[in-house]
Amino acid sequence: MTEGHFTAGGERYAQFRPHYPAALAQALAALAPAKRIAVDIGCGSGQLTTLLAPHFERVIGVDPSESQLASAHQHAGVSYHCAPAENTGLPEHSADLITVAQAAHWFDLPAFCNEVRRIASPGAALALISYGVPYIEDPINAIFQKGYWQDVYRFWSPERRHVETGYADLNLPFNPLAAPDHDCRASLSLAGLIGYITTWSAYATAQKAGDTTAFEQFFESLSRAWGDAGEKTVVWPVSVKAARIG
Repeated sequence: MTEGHFTAGGERYAQFRPHYPAALAQALAALAPAKRIAVDIGCGSGQLTTLLAPHFERVIGVDPSESQLASAHQHAGVSYHCAPAENTGLPEHSADLITVAQAAHWFDLPAFCNEVRRIASPGAALALISYGVPYIEDPINAIFQKGYWQDVYRFWSPERRHVETGYADLNLPFNPLAAPDHDCRASLSLAGLIGYITTWSAYATAQKAGDTTAFEQFFESLSRAWGDAGEKTVVWPVSVKAARIG
């Protein structure tokens, strides 16, 4: 798993990343053959992990970044474990549901699938969740889309395309399951939107290169259009790619 972009900054990730709807967790839980243990791999700061808690006896969040886990949301019945996706260290055949939210594109997919086979209980479900490029009400949306696709896109890694396609081109060696798509919604201030953008791996890449000019210009364009409008609705389309193990 490529983890360098996320080994720090867990607090900002927890503060600015969107929250998944409760209906998503309910739909994911419905895929599981039992409600004993759910494992959320690449859990980051636990946005999805804690949502699963009301549906399972126990939920385990797994992430290789200690910074992310230090900022993870706490919830009764939820525990966190620092480990890579390809070698979780969890018991064999223990997980009734395995989820991955906004992280599968960083994994060594064949090694991850082998680990899924190892930890999955009989008939367990796997769900890869991704949220794509958000939509913001106009006139901000036009500026945001231009900034994303034209001004700063060169800083994204090639893996980003998997997110943009909802993981449609990630091939899983398991039996496909139908699962409904959802969306994340939030009312954000300008500062909140910029804070979200600064959690992108593309922004981390620009920082490491010492070349954040394009992002600074992006922020200035958003600020000019935003004016004194207060908060605006931001919508992230959420895709679910699900499968039955075994």
